[in-house]
Amino acid sequence: MSEPRHGSSQRGGIPVVVSFQDPSTGQEFTVSNDGDHGERITTAWTGRDIGVRCPRGRRHAYRFVDDLQAGRRGLGWPNFAVFLIYVGLVVYAAIDWGWPWAVIGFGVPWTMSGLWHLPQGERAASRRIAALSSQPPVPGRVVAVLTDATVDDSEGHTLTSHTPVITFTTHEGATVTAYRPDGLADPVNSQGRDVTIHYTPDDPAVFTTDLAAERRSRPLDITVGIVAPLVGVAAGVLGAALL
Repeated sequence: MSEPRHGSSQRGGIPVVVSFQDPSTGQEFTVSNDGDHGERITTAWTGRDIGVRCPRGRRHAYRFVDDLQAGRRGLGWPNFAVFLIYVGLVVYAAIDWGWPWAVIGFGVPWTMSGLWHLPQGERAASRRIAALSSQPPVPGRVVAVLTDATVDDSEGHTLTSHTPVITFTTHEGATVTAYRPDGLADPVNSQGRDVTIHYTPDDPAVFTTDLAAERRSRPLDITVGIVAPLVGVAAGVLGAALL
């Protein structure tokens, strides 16, 4: 692993070297993430587990997966199919019975989804802040700022983004290099800045440079979570009233 060069692009991810076993032969190979090999690695340290998808017998077609749990349940396509079937039923009801049924068809599942996600999101936020606060912070430093320019095809304007790169050493001795695309004031001129890092002991990839902002965002998140099911209730009531 090496630190990205100041002023370079963030598109390639943090340069890493990874060892993995070919699933068909059990032979071990060592590869890098140069070129197009799946997801970008935006947080890395020596010894971190990184997912590698390798087709059987085609080790040169390996793809990096930053999230080790991604795709393991395999429910994405079945859920999408159920969603399409439901949309079709709502459209049919709206055409055959009248458009208020479409409003009800939107409001009922939206409300149920909001009521289910609200406590889930609150518990996840509480666990995150508790983990970030569970031990003293460590010092960190902005070692580079990566610059990328893209052209807006519709108007021809050039859009420039700046991504600070932070390094810090955990209490366990792991030296972490990570992109920090937001959360820093004046990111363009942040190279060399010292920062304070709060991270979760189980996964240093989950960290923040502003724990106070994490705590301040909770009331807003709760408010949004409450408003979402209320919108669904209002839609259901409106549709029922118009029948």
